[in-house]
Amino acid sequence: MIIVMKSGAPEAEVDRLTEELNQTWGLTPEKIVGRYKVVIGLVGDTADLDPLQLQEMSSWIEQVLRVEQPFKRASREFRHGEASDVIVNTPNGPVHFCEHHPLVVIAGPCSVENEEMIVETARRVKAAGAKFLRGGAYKPRTSPYSFQGHGESALELLAAAREETGLGIITELMDTADLEVLGEFADIIQVGARNMQNFALLKKVGAQDKPVFLKRGMSSTIEEWLMAAEYIMAAGNPNVILCERGIRTYDRQYCRNTLDLSVIPVLRSLTHLPIAIDPSHGTGWAEYVPAMAKAAIAAGTDSLMIEVHPNPQKALSDGPQSLTPDRFDRLMEELAVIGKAVNRWPQPEAVLA
Repeated sequence: MIIVMKSGAPEAEVDRLTEELNQTWGLTPEKIVGRYKVVIGLVGDTADLDPLQLQEMSSWIEQVLRVEQPFKRASREFRHGEASDVIVNTPNGPVHFCEHHPLVVIAGPCSVENEEMIVETARRVKAAGAKFLRGGAYKPRTSPYSFQGHGESALELLAAAREETGLGIITELMDTADLEVLGEFADIIQVGARNMQNFALLKKVGAQDKPVFLKRGMSSTIEEWLMAAEYIMAAGNPNVILCERGIRTYDRQYCRNTLDLSVIPVLRSLTHLPIAIDPSHGTGWAEYVPAMAKAAIAAGTDSLMIEVHPNPQKALSDGPQSLTPDRFDRLMEELAVIGKAVNRWPQPEAVLA
């Protein structure tokens, strides 16, 4: 349930209502300040509450509405249609993940292999216009014999790349035991597809304040995905970015996954959270990544995550789906054409800053 305040409602009145709702009604109110109005989200047992009775609590209340979706905090209704703006502070300045801001590009290798490779890749993707460097320190692999990542030492290499370039860092958390050390290095914590419904992990990342990049499970429905985001938000962290990375369907011969771009308009209608697309995992082949990245921008994504490796043939993981730095340069030029057409591309001075 949400209470929509009238424009110009005094802050003192909002605070009074919030206190009364908590003390008298036993609810957990969450104040959401939008561009035009303040909304008070009510979390708790609201099934028997009468909206008309709540409306009488103040003349500054415009309306009281029930949130019909099972994912309450993640629901667009919960913010009365306002989009979330997930702001991440990086050495190069704040970056906004939001439908009202320019597209954010995240790029880098699947795994951090050595310092020379990760620093050089960071330099190249930054020069092309990326705002974040991706790189796995801990890698979930189907086979126990595949490369699992270098762990904590790889986090230190990511820190070296950030020091060199000023890019923000996004890397994956696999185990709650690693959260504290990973949080010291990462600007955004990624929860991968295989952990989307690891509820203990979701609660842990929800209890800390770093933004969370939540990938869709490979066989998950949209509602299951949004309920996973709800776990994070219910634990106290509202800064969630949803990432579509392809789902498992019937055809495994020609594409690694089926990249579900239809989720962009669907999510836009259901949730206020920002949306990212990973065309690298979504297709599994570098030759298909540019087409799907361009399609994602046209469909309205807020962010792209693209794998880039200086020598994909020798990559320790996911080489076939990684672009070379030269191909990434060309792709960014191609993306700029579409991004400018849909008013989602940063101005040249912003890219060079």
